[in-house]
Amino acid sequence: MPTFPPPRCFALVPCAGSGARSGAPVPKQYVEVAGRPMVAHTLDALSKVARLEATLAVLAPDDGVFEQRLPAYPSERGWLARCGGATRAETVANGLAELADRGARADDWVLVHDAARCLVRPAWIDRLIDTCWHDEVGGLLALPVADTLKSEREGRVESTIERRAKWAAQTPQMFRLGLLRRALLEAGRAVTDEASAIEALGLAPLLVAGSLENFKLTWPEDFELAERLLASAPSAR
Repeated sequence: MPTFPPPRCFALVPCAGSGARSGAPVPKQYVEVAGRPMVAHTLDALSKVARLEATLAVLAPDDGVFEQRLPAYPSERGWLARCGGATRAETVANGLAELADRGARADDWVLVHDAARCLVRPAWIDRLIDTCWHDEVGGLLALPVADTLKSEREGRVESTIERRAKWAAQTPQMFRLGLLRRALLEAGRAVTDEASAIEALGLAPLLVAGSLENFKLTWPEDFELAERLLASAPSAR
């Protein structure tokens, strides 16, 4: 009987966006938080997850900032590729192709993580891997919605949305490389996260409890909050 090598885990960090909503003069992944570029915290957390073979940061083709801000990259387990696209979905799809070119197999797991979720902790990533490892689909970190939800029309409340069984998606989102490549190809460029592309195939990703601290830095005040949180518990990250 033929034997097949066990699947491996890779991380992929889309790092090609401009971050216009942050109001920063540079792409937001390079804005300093607690003395380091935001993406440096993100990549450092991923580097501490022993089961990750490597982390691929996918940059815009014309990115001339990354190596200046992160001189220790690339490394043995920290890879770079300048193949980012016009949308997140395109950047991730190009990154998956790059991982395949570097030897990743279709059955290997890929954990896609937002560069802007720089407070992620290795323990949360390990929990996601443990939960999804034997699952046929994969899954994502997420949080049950606690707030009352409103839909809006022209600046006013249109209706209240039932929050029961609603979850806010986070990252990492963990799926097999081959499955995710097919899902993104069929879903197109408009999808905003990997799980929605998988859902479009008729599959149901696992929801794995994340943390309130694993928020995505988007608005100027988010950077202030991240600064305080990183300063308050540096040894926990």
